[in-house]
Amino acid sequence: MNTIPINVLLFEGFEPLDVFGPVEVLGDLEDCRLGYFSIQGGLVGCRQLFEVSTRPFSKVSAGGILLIPGGMGTRPLSGDDSWLARLRQLVEESETVLSVCTGSALLAAAACLEGRRATTNKRSWTWATSFGREVFWQPRARWVADGKFWTASGVSAGTDMALAFVRERWGHEKAKAIAARMEYIAHERAEDDPFAVQILQGQPG
Repeated sequence: MNTIPINVLLFEGFEPLDVFGPVEVLGDLEDCRLGYFSIQGGLVGCRQLFEVSTRPFSKVSAGGILLIPGGMGTRPLSGDDSWLARLRQLVEESETVLSVCTGSALLAAAACLEGRRATTNKRSWTWATSFGREVFWQPRARWVADGKFWTASGVSAGTDMALAFVRERWGHEKAKAIAARMEYIAHERAEDDPFAVQILQGQPG
């Protein structure tokens, strides 16, 4: 059986549930291998002040699944041309790209979502959707799948997106078993987005 690498990109100030919600799902896949990476490797801290040991981007396995979280750390990276260029290269080398929250803003800033449908965190909507010239941002969506790109809205939506991805690729029963093991009640329809009203009624980003 070929092992599929799941390459999780981390940066200072990432949102932990953006990472570990999907990881809790994807880590149950017997044919997948998780790895954590940052631009230079080493310990990377999140908003809740714990650190994760990472390897450098140069060690990312090509052809696998790329996971990009959001968090306040996306703000400085959105203007870091060197980091965005490396992200763009990793995206090109990946079979599937998953983003959570404002991780999609980084993809848009790196010009990876041009001509694609995508979504992002409702509470950062104005800022996140300012990136990308021709990104078709979807305000009412728990997650959006377009080609090899899967983008989730805010924080916990990443878990629903990961389960939806598993349903599509490994089947409904596998996703159901993972959710049951987690004692998690999933949103199974992307349009079932109870938080969309916050931006549809004009909440600022």
